[in-house]
Amino acid sequence: MSMTSLTNAIPAESEAFAPAAGGDVRDYFALLKPRVMVLVIFTALVGMVVSHGHVSPVIAGISLLMIAVGAGASGCLNMWWDADIDAVMTRTAKRPIPDGRIRPDEALSFGLVLSVGSVLILGLAANWLAAGLLAFTIVFYAVIYSMWLKRATAQNIVIGGAAGALPPVIGQAVISGTVGIESLVLFAIIFIWTPPHFWALALVKAGEYAKAGIPMMPNVAGPASTRRQIVYYTLLLAPLSLAPVALGFGGLVYAVIALLGGLGMLAFSVQVLRNREGEAEKRAAMGMFAFSILYLFLLFAALLAEQGLGLFRPVLA
Repeated sequence: MSMTSLTNAIPAESEAFAPAAGGDVRDYFALLKPRVMVLVIFTALVGMVVSHGHVSPVIAGISLLMIAVGAGASGCLNMWWDADIDAVMTRTAKRPIPDGRIRPDEALSFGLVLSVGSVLILGLAANWLAAGLLAFTIVFYAVIYSMWLKRATAQNIVIGGAAGALPPVIGQAVISGTVGIESLVLFAIIFIWTPPHFWALALVKAGEYAKAGIPMMPNVAGPASTRRQIVYYTLLLAPLSLAPVALGFGGLVYAVIALLGGLGMLAFSVQVLRNREGEAEKRAAMGMFAFSILYLFLLFAALLAEQGLGLFRPVLA
């Protein structure tokens, strides 16, 4: 598909943003979704440290940077495509494109250049398996999720969550040249964590998603069904988070955090299930949303400390 046809493919509503002319460095950086990039860097790094293999620190650093750039590129392409949606939602209306600081065609060009560049440099610096996985992640998020799933099905965040779960797999591919059980388990943890994490926020923002025409779970299946599904996914996530211990690459520190964190997630999910109206509903949902971020961070931080800093103490002999 040519640059011209891609530009013409953007939803018609975003034509209102066309008169804007190039933004500054901060605007372009905002297109990369920096908070998401931090999570990508962190989880990819953990995928590296749990791997069997060795590369030079320079290659590892370049690879980690390219994984971050690739994630930022997919975020940029997502903002380009979703400019019409972002314009009508309070939490996204001030993004660079709907706010008129960057034109859609500028964002598209920026995202495509970063996408191609990050994949090529990762392939040359590390290996082409890692580069291929990064390319797949970008296409999956920018095309399959953003252009199709997000506007087509209430399962958008479930299926689309695969893109956000792939960085540990890419990280292991960089180090070992293969995809092993360690990174696949980390992929599964992030994949199952994503729906209860995001649906908690969706319960609070259901009105905005309805206004934007996005079929999020609370708007399609209803809040009651969404609350039950949050509990179901959390019930699956809690024991799954202990898999690294059973497989021998999660130690005592990780086991304690996974056990206590899993119980915390279950407690928050029950609060979401019970509190169904007004401020109590909002507090419960946002409480789970915030705790889920801390939970995932602590899980991966424990693995990083154990495997990267030599603090590993086996639980199972």
